[in-house]
Amino acid sequence: MTNQIPFDTAFNFVPRAARPTKPRTHGITEIRAPYYSTFGTRHLQDVMDVAGQWIDGIKWAGGSFALVPPEQVRAFSDIAHEHDAYVSSGGWIETVLRYGDDAVDQYLTEAKDVGFDVIEISTGFIMLPTSGLQRLVEKVTRAGLKAKPELGIQIGSGGDSSAAELAAEGAKDIGDLIDRGGKALEAGAEIIMIESEGITENVGSWNTGAAAAIMNGLGIENVMFEAADGPVFEWYVKNYGNEVNLFVDHSQILQLEGLRQNIWGNKSTWGRIINPA
Repeated sequence: MTNQIPFDTAFNFVPRAARPTKPRTHGITEIRAPYYSTFGTRHLQDVMDVAGQWIDGIKWAGGSFALVPPEQVRAFSDIAHEHDAYVSSGGWIETVLRYGDDAVDQYLTEAKDVGFDVIEISTGFIMLPTSGLQRLVEKVTRAGLKAKPELGIQIGSGGDSSAAELAAEGAKDIGDLIDRGGKALEAGAEIIMIESEGITENVGSWNTGAAAAIMNGLGIENVMFEAADGPVFEWYVKNYGNEVNLFVDHSQILQLEGLRQNIWGNKSTWGRIINPA
């Protein structure tokens, strides 16, 4: 525990678990841009004014940016960049890939134009071989953007399907995910996003062994877990410390950061999150 952290916070005399300043390479918090909750730039500015020092990036989920005027998408990017946060596309490239290479090239060009920094490469609905994933990572990197493949163990993940529907689809092999993730990192991927379905979402019981295998196989610094549910991100921090990389809803930033810094918790996490400076 440290007596003071290098951030502008009230009551900074209270000891906290150590947190690095931005740009962070671990303990990253990515938040969801408008999707389940529709909001605009004024709301984002408020969020950043209050909690921007704890936000490393924002992610447009489900292609929601394709429903918004381009000047509004650029305005979101400008606000994020003013607070040293990156902007991620989310996994909409799954849609674009169906229309060929020219559509992908145009997608990457417009992504740069509206201020995106990261292109998420999702494969929940499509069958993209590992070699194809590697080539796509290389294409994104050549375009001057950062590639973030999204991998999971649940076939059909990423589309709000029911637990029964996903169970009928079956699951993928965890060893294959680790192999694909490793080869994507070798091809130049910045980090690997891990889908929550099949691990902590739409399952009868959490597959904690899968999360452990992924972190052990790829390295905790190389993966980010979807954890947009309080008990889920609390479990990750409780079991893997405050350096685990997590994607949460924008409404959960302070709750998560309170856990990371050990200033609050419940009976399971109270006083347990320690990280010396």
